[in-house]
Amino acid sequence: MFVAVEKLKVHLKYALILFAIFADYEIYLNRLSQLDSLLTIVFYLGIFCFLSSLIFVAAYIQNNYIRIVFGIIFFISFVFYDACLRIMAEFLTYSTFVSLLNARGFIGDAISEYYVAIGIALTKGLFLLVGIWLKPNYTLPLSKTVNISSPAIGLLLFTGLLFMRGGDGGRGMPGMFVPLSYANLYLYDTLAHDFGERKAVNINRQNKVVKHDIILIIDESIRGDYLDINSDYGVKSNLHNKPDNIVIFNYGLAASITNCSTETNVTLRYGGTRTNYLEINNTMPSIWQYAKKAGLKNVYIDAQRTGGKLQNKMDELELKDIDKFIQFDGTPVQQRDIEASKLLVELINNDEKEFVIVNKIGAHFPIHDKYPDEFLKYKPVLSRGNFLNITDTGSREGFKGGDDWLLYRNSYRNTLLWNVGEFFSFILSHADLNKAVIIYTSDHGQDLHERGNPGLHTHCTESPNIEEGIVPLVILTGNTTNAINWGKNLSNNYNRSSHYNIFPTLLELMLYEKQKVLSSYGVPLSDIVNGHYAFNAQYHAKFGKKPKWIKIIKSSIAKPNNDYMVTK
Repeated sequence: MFVAVEKLKVHLKYALILFAIFADYEIYLNRLSQLDSLLTIVFYLGIFCFLSSLIFVAAYIQNNYIRIVFGIIFFISFVFYDACLRIMAEFLTYSTFVSLLNARGFIGDAISEYYVAIGIALTKGLFLLVGIWLKPNYTLPLSKTVNISSPAIGLLLFTGLLFMRGGDGGRGMPGMFVPLSYANLYLYDTLAHDFGERKAVNINRQNKVVKHDIILIIDESIRGDYLDINSDYGVKSNLHNKPDNIVIFNYGLAASITNCSTETNVTLRYGGTRTNYLEINNTMPSIWQYAKKAGLKNVYIDAQRTGGKLQNKMDELELKDIDKFIQFDGTPVQQRDIEASKLLVELINNDEKEFVIVNKIGAHFPIHDKYPDEFLKYKPVLSRGNFLNITDTGSREGFKGGDDWLLYRNSYRNTLLWNVGEFFSFILSHADLNKAVIIYTSDHGQDLHERGNPGLHTHCTESPNIEEGIVPLVILTGNTTNAINWGKNLSNNYNRSSHYNIFPTLLELMLYEKQKVLSSYGVPLSDIVNGHYAFNAQYHAKFGKKPKWIKIIKSSIAKPNNDYMVTK
């Protein structure tokens, strides 16, 4: 009886580990189908078998404590990998891994949204964990030192392979090793590229006082050609029919920095340029520091997070330069942009001179419930009522892609009607814009699958369509502000500008020495823009890889169509 039980434990140990490795066998078959030569197939299978064997080596470490530690490490890595695979429906690249680390403030929303996918990953991970933890019934023909060190050495070798391939090479490999190797790469990159302390402001200003508020509104997931200012089928933005005392300068479709939120927001706050964004973002002063030196009070309005949580790589050090940090705790997600517009009006109409950044709710998925019932103008739409308290990260539950993208696009239009149209309606009708200059844009655009292309993603994809990088870029001010002659080069810069022109524009508004701004940060919107019209789909280009610039060709944009019914 005892012998039978021991044999059963041996078979169970094997079965649990094999199940964890091969449960998603389609991934491996898909990877094999992509290889185009016998040599690459043999190379791939060799690495795969080597890494898989190391799981069993770890499972047969005789020391219980060491084996348990390895089990926990592999369990965490595997669950992370498998959950990401289920949530994103695509391979976890190193760039995506870094983006997820940067967005760790969203983990609460992610768990509440993706608990089913995470639960499946945890269940599969438990099979692996138990398989490793079960006491082995025999000792491998290896020395104790080799037995214990082999999994760690194998991980380092695999990390070295990924390093030589610029972060690539993990596709189709056992999920226990991929996040662990990425973590090693990230640790190396962090230690090897310690940029040191951030520099102080060293650009001189004109001997003048800034006489108006300067406001940067960063919307969320707003594609520029879905607004009426840029498309015949665009949604009403209320940026067309403006009061007589307000002037609006529309720069058309601008190129975003990237097709992901965090990297764009960081670069907008620190002024990274196309050719030197990593060093500038890590060493140069923030826009808050420039504003403070210009005598402005700093206000940060974050409508996306609550409870004091920071996002987009903002840390406590950066927060020290912000005089007023505002979030909308207790305010329903659906109402936060409207509350932000009311707060902006108060700030503009007061007698203080302020620099303000607003991170809006905008139109990040899930968009089922980001607008009230009275703004359900475009039909048919995604089902409503299940996502009222969700800001972002979202769920793909409620649509399946394909034909359901029509429902998504109409829900997206209704969301714009509320979170863009009503937002600006309140500001334009209540704020004295002779006291302010507002720059409005979005963090990135959206692929809304007008071409019928497959997939369930709108942005942050590794090989994006150009629509992911198309954003609005608008300046609003009073007709007596006379801060800058915006109209001088507007026609040249229309459909040619980018996010990279915003930081130097802010410094020009803060009256910093223009030639120094040009040499350090590039061209402001008041000058002729000659930069290439593209966004970066590989912001975290490390280990010899280059940024992946996606050129925006106006004639190639998938235009918004009229595949909707309108409710009067």
